[in-house]
Amino acid sequence: MLFCRRIPTKAHIHVSCRPRIPALYRLRSTVTDTSTSKPFYITTPIFYPNAVPHIGHLYSLVIADIFARFARISESNGPVHFLAGTDEHGLKIQKAAKDRGVEPSLLCDALSEQFRKLSARANVSNTIFLRTTEARHREAVEHVWRNLAAQDLIYKGTYSGWYSISDECFYTDNQVTHPPSSPTPISIETGSAVEWSSESNYKFRLSCFRERLLDYYTTNPNSIYPHAHRERLIQTLKNEPLEDLSISRPRERLSWGIPVPGDPSHTMYVWFDALTVYLTGVGFPAERQGSPWPPNIQVIGKDIVRFHALYLPAMLLAMGKPLSLTLLAHAHWTAQQRKMSKSIGNVADPFDAMELWGVDAVRFYMARVGGRFKDDVDWSPEQLEKHADEIRSLLGNFFLRITSKTIKKRVASAPRLAFAQLLDQSLDGPNADVLSSLRTLKERVERCMEKFEVGEALDAIILVLKEANGALTHTAPWSPHNPPAVAQASYLLSLEILRVTGVCLQPFIPEAARNLLDALGVPEGERTIYFATVGKGDVGEVKGVKLFEEKKVTVSQQGQ
Repeated sequence: MLFCRRIPTKAHIHVSCRPRIPALYRLRSTVTDTSTSKPFYITTPIFYPNAVPHIGHLYSLVIADIFARFARISESNGPVHFLAGTDEHGLKIQKAAKDRGVEPSLLCDALSEQFRKLSARANVSNTIFLRTTEARHREAVEHVWRNLAAQDLIYKGTYSGWYSISDECFYTDNQVTHPPSSPTPISIETGSAVEWSSESNYKFRLSCFRERLLDYYTTNPNSIYPHAHRERLIQTLKNEPLEDLSISRPRERLSWGIPVPGDPSHTMYVWFDALTVYLTGVGFPAERQGSPWPPNIQVIGKDIVRFHALYLPAMLLAMGKPLSLTLLAHAHWTAQQRKMSKSIGNVADPFDAMELWGVDAVRFYMARVGGRFKDDVDWSPEQLEKHADEIRSLLGNFFLRITSKTIKKRVASAPRLAFAQLLDQSLDGPNADVLSSLRTLKERVERCMEKFEVGEALDAIILVLKEANGALTHTAPWSPHNPPAVAQASYLLSLEILRVTGVCLQPFIPEAARNLLDALGVPEGERTIYFATVGKGDVGEVKGVKLFEEKKVTVSQQGQ
């Protein structure tokens, strides 16, 4: 579903924005509350299950999981709440079910389970998987509706204009074109087919919140990342009217959805329903101590920024609730620089990718290449294999090299030395260089993650691993031409590099990082980011293991 401006009403309706709307200044301290005393809360977009999951869904899940896992190892306040789920109402679902000859509920049951399986297969650590067809969600949505209606923020009117079923969105004449090659008019923005619609709707007085929203985004520079989205939103709020939002459809057109409270002849607009899910996920409408609301981060696709940056915040302002601290709006994955499409045949299957290359390899690729968020990224099996081989070599092979029997035998022949004692010695050459980089790694990773620079955080870790591999090759601790003391220094330093980078890599490649830390004998209590400091943690009994899943295919084999 994509954002578009609501079409104008046929007749002028006088709207007073003054009655019963909370004043901005009474809400300012709540809206901008960045208290760290509440539990960490992160959400993904809830996915529309009208078709099976694709790479874009996996991307959203993985990026959110990286931040959730980083929050856990950063010793945040209390448990991390992490919501994912499926958005199961709307005309698109209704039509897809009809085309398949099944009830919408049965279609949603089957496809929602696929999204749940995707999360589990990708080792995503969400604590909540919420479906909008659940009874607890309906209760929350009805509560929001009644709250807004009680404040005279919902009224009834008539809309006429173009409607796109695939976008679940109204369009004005200016947003539609009639290309000769298309049998139907299409949306200029999305290329989706549209049809003319005229109907009675309930509307939310979104226009009353323009100044409040403009003030909020103007004064909160970290409210949306990348910042270009926030800048465009501010310009839109400054230069364009914010029209009231249609929040229902007649029941005879849309039967698959939540009925409007008090008027069963209307069904709630799917976005009004869906956006409330983030509240449902924390137990709304019940009020409780220690609630994780508001979300610290909401991971969304760039095409749904305005739904989350205008519609949801206006609803929250109306109810006196604080707004999300940051919307992280990522770009999209393409194939051959084209939007993935079933009709083109260039859709990448996330289950196939993880089965062929391994879960951590796919996660690493998505974070390393897609962790900048500003520009669309091309999905490439060749690039995936390249990056998978990179992390397997820099981490996996490095671990196998330093724990080889040859090096262990040479270390055993040297006088016993602890890593703390090694730090008291004066290292030189590549060993000194990599130790210097390792000392600042924790701070660099933390700084990048605070700035939503996932790709850059991984770059910092990879740089240390490259230096470490180079230092190991230069030192050659396996060589009989070097004294055992050199082998021992190289061995101890390499284990410390693996320990520190292993702690830092937990959010990105959790299974491989766990295998590594287990193999190093790192205690469970020493796996937080606090211990990613040189000399802060301990290495126990070291065991040789394979860190990564076996790769089942190469790009060249795939083409045979």
